Amino acid sequence: MPSLPLKLGEMKSAVALLAACALGGCASTPTLEPADQFFARLSGLCGKAYEGRIASPPVEADRDFAGKRLVMHVRDCSRDEIRIPFHVGENRSRTWVVTRTGAGLRLKHDHRHEDGSEDKLTQYGGDATLTGAATRQEFPADPFTKALFVRENIPQSVTNVWAMDVEPGRAFAYELRRPNRFFRVEFDLTKPVTPPPAPWGSR
Repeated sequence: MPSLPLKLGEMKSAVALLAACALGGCASTPTLEPADQFFARLSGLCGKAYEGRIASPPVEADRDFAGKRLVMHVRDCSRDEIRIPFHVGENRSRTWVVTRTGAGLRLKHDHRHEDGSEDKLTQYGGDATLTGAATRQEFPADPFTKALFVRENIPQSVTNVWAMDVEPGRAFAYELRRPNRFFRVEFDLTKPVTPPPAPWGSR
C-alpha cells in the first residue's frame, strides 16, 4: 500500500526529530542508519526549489544543458518517497525519485513527454550501495536498467553509477559516472528560487 503524504506539520516534526536524533539528541533512540539520515536531510528541502550549474567539465554529451536554466524542485514528499523534478530550460520531462526500500534507498528516473506519456527511456536507476553516508548515496544501475539500456542500444550505460550529495544549508548535487563519462550538477541551497511549473505528466 503506498504511503500517505505527510501533512506539513507532520513533515516538519519528523524532520526535526530525525535531525535531532542524528546529532545525538535522542539518548534512548538507536542511531539512525546513513540512508535514513540522508532521506531526512532531503526531506528537509521539501517544497523548495534551487537553481544549479554544471560542475563537470563541458563535453558534447551535455550540449542539451548548455546555456539553459537548471532548477531542481523537491516537490512531493511522503514517508517513503521524494520526487524531485529537474527542469532544463523549458523542458520539464525529468523527475528524480528517491524511495525507501527494506534495505536502504533507491533512485529512479521518471522521464515523460509533454503529453504526460512515458519516454522509452524511463524508470531506470538502482539501489544505493551499503557504503552510503548521511551526506552522499550512490546508486549503481540495477538489472532492469541494464536490460533497458542494452535493448535501447546504449550498452555503454550499463556501468552507470548515479549519486546524490546533500549538505543542508549549503549544497545539493546530482552526479553520473561511468568509464569515460562524468556529469555533475550542483545546486546552491542558500538561495531558494520560485518553484517552477509542475513536471510533465504530474497531476
